[in-house]
Order: sequence, then C-alpha cells, then structure tokens
Amino acid sequence: MPSSSPLSQRDAIRLGALFLIGGEALLAIMGALIKFVSDELSTEQIVFFRNLAGLIILIPLVLRQGPSLLKTRVWHWHLMRGLVGVTAMYCYFWAIANMPLTEAFLVKLSSPLFMPLIAWLWLSEKSGKHSLLALIVGFTGVAFILRPGGDDAFTYAALIGLLGAFLAALAKVTIRKLSMTQEPSQRIVFYFGVIAATVSFPAALANWQPVPPSYWLLLFLIGAVATFGQLALTKAYKIAPTGSVGVYAYSAVIYGALMGWLFWDEIPLWTTWLGAALIISSGLINLRK
Repeated sequence: MPSSSPLSQRDAIRLGALFLIGGEALLAIMGALIKFVSDELSTEQIVFFRNLAGLIILIPLVLRQGPSLLKTRVWHWHLMRGLVGVTAMYCYFWAIANMPLTEAFLVKLSSPLFMPLIAWLWLSEKSGKHSLLALIVGFTGVAFILRPGGDDAFTYAALIGLLGAFLAALAKVTIRKLSMTQEPSQRIVFYFGVIAATVSFPAALANWQPVPPSYWLLLFLIGAVATFGQLALTKAYKIAPTGSVGVYAYSAVIYGALMGWLFWDEIPLWTTWLGAALIISSGLINLRK
C-alpha cells in the first residue's frame, strides 16, 4: 500500500495554524476553569490537581514506551525544569484568580520576551537588533497593562503574573538545554509531570479547602485540557515553521476577552488594548526575524 504523500508547505501551515488555534483555545478554557474554581479552592490545590490529572493522562504513554523512557543521565536538568515550571504555574494560576482574564493572558504572553535574554546569558546565544527592538516594544506594552500608579492590588497581581512569565521563559530555555542532551520530548514531559505533582502535593495539603463534589470533574478537566492543549501546540510547531504560524498564539487574547466578558462582565480598558497591540507587535518583530 503506498504511503501517504507529505504535506505541501501551504497545507502544513494551514494545519499548523489550526493546531495552534485549537491548542490556545484549550489553554484558554483551562484559564477560565481555573478562575471559576478559584472561588472555592486554593491556588496550591489547583496546581496539584492540574499536574496530577496531566500525569494520569501521560501514564499510557509510559506503558507504551516501556522502562527505557525513564532512563536519564541529566536528572538535575529535569529537576530544575520541574521546580521552575511549577513555580511559574503557581504565579500564573494566582494571577488568573486575581486579574481580569484578558490581562492575565497578556501577561503570560510576555514570556517569550524574556527568552532571548535568558538564552544569551545562559546558553551564549546571540541576540540581534530585532530581539532588542522586540524587547523594548513588548515591555512597553507590559507597562501599559501593569498601569503603575493605578489600583495597587491589580498591579501586585500583574507583577506576580509577570514573575510567572519570566519563570516560564526560564523553564522553556531549560527544555532547550535538555534537548541539547538528546532527551526525547516524551521523557521531558513525563518527568515534569512527576516532579510538579510531587512538589505541589505538600503545598496543596497545607492550603487544603473542602472540594465541592461538582468540582472534581472540573479539576480533572483542567488537567485534561491543559495536557491536550500543550500537545496541540507541540504538534503545530512540529509540522509548520514558527515564523509562519506563531502569530496565531495571540488568539489567546481574543479568547480571554470573550470569556471574561461573557462570564465575568470584564471590559478591558483602553490601556489593556494598547498593551496588547504592543506585545503582539513585539511578537511579530521576533517572528519576522
């Protein structure tokens, strides 16, 4: 039986864009679910159950791959990636609970701005004038979202979200470091699930709140949509060039604004839209490079 022909470049870009838009939609649903359950549960509980549910979903992968998937000689990099990643998750989930959804998504989208700087300092990767321009434009947009001199509580939440964006960037650069050691992506994802679930369990116990019966399904859904959303993003960047489909990651802003308006009556301020335009512009500058 003849093998299927490879995708044309145009078809690959279209399919990659669909995976990216779908993946961002799933992650936006995760954000909305987190904001909803945050009224009853602590951030520590939500982080733990998100990682536990994701780990349960990954178990079939381990069973199919066999014990060879668990063998690694760079456990220290896995540990660093896990600790940094779960801390970023705490910051992001807390920001979602305490900020309008659109602003929380925008602060998260500032994460790529930190990556060239971290990669330059750690991996000695050179950054050109495009990266510097993107950094200036992007952080100008972040400043509009932070709104210095405005509501102190909001600014504090945004700063926590910004810290989470920086830590997420550090975690992604750590993944790049792991990839340099020929670690397969399945092993990286699995060890992150193990470390994140293990580390977040004591904090969840220390900050335990009674879980309403109807919330158990929502907690599992948070882990499920997060896991499948990440898989969709991975698939998108695997089949299509980042420069061709990366712009579709900013669909998260539309999802956040729509769900924030529908479910929480959140109307973004003009400063938020201006900040969004600047952050998206910075992303386009990097993609053009």
